[in-house]
Amino acid sequence: MVGDGFDVVSPMPGSRIRQLSPFLLIDHTGPMDVKSTENPLGADPHPHRGFETVTIVYQGFLAHRDTAGYSGKIGPGDVQWMTAGSGLLHEERHEKEFSKQGGILELVQLWVNVPQKDKMAKPRYQELPAPVIPIIEKKDGKGSIRVISGSYENTEGPAQTFSPITILDVKQEAGGSTELKLPADYNVGLYMVKGAITVNGRQAKDKQLVVFGWNAENISVSCSEDAAYLILAGEPIEEPLATYGPFVMNSNKELIEAMEDFASGKMGKFND
Repeated sequence: MVGDGFDVVSPMPGSRIRQLSPFLLIDHTGPMDVKSTENPLGADPHPHRGFETVTIVYQGFLAHRDTAGYSGKIGPGDVQWMTAGSGLLHEERHEKEFSKQGGILELVQLWVNVPQKDKMAKPRYQELPAPVIPIIEKKDGKGSIRVISGSYENTEGPAQTFSPITILDVKQEAGGSTELKLPADYNVGLYMVKGAITVNGRQAKDKQLVVFGWNAENISVSCSEDAAYLILAGEPIEEPLATYGPFVMNSNKELIEAMEDFASGKMGKFND
């Protein structure tokens, strides 16, 4: 459990898969039953520096605020892309009205590394509502591909990134098949949100991560039941990596500086 509101499975990092550069972490919340309450559950204010969080909502509603002055609400189909940059505190909670009504919450959050030159960039918040995310309908009529970032089949995703990253949100109906073509120099992974598939001859089911690595230009996916999965593809960031909790930097010295800046209040504070 993350905070008191996110029942999380984390397939990465783990004992078998430490990272899939530029992707550092995958947290899958739910599907979880949120009971009606006047006091929204979630994660209390906490710091970040040196990377980005990408939150994709499948069910329910989430509220965000941070000490860079950004706030927002996202729901089914929406994506939030937050750049921690030089550092901030943020808070994530079940949205107020959703908390009052109760319901099912499901979301996937990714941690994405950024190049060394961008570690101390100004914090940024991109709220991408579902209608601005382009959809490619499959020719066989058995599914769709949403382009969140990068380019796929001449379709550009709306997210701005610091390095080349393609994130595809794929839905595939039973009996359908998908042939995906991705750049040979990208690291590529497939994360199963729900269902079961056969991918390049390998079986995968919900909440599993399939890693292809480099030279994964052609990915073939078939399924006998409805499935949803994310394609995570990006140019690897081949730089030193130093991590400690919510800080992702390039050296231990920078980690110490991050901890000192947080302790001294340089990442901001909430007034309430």
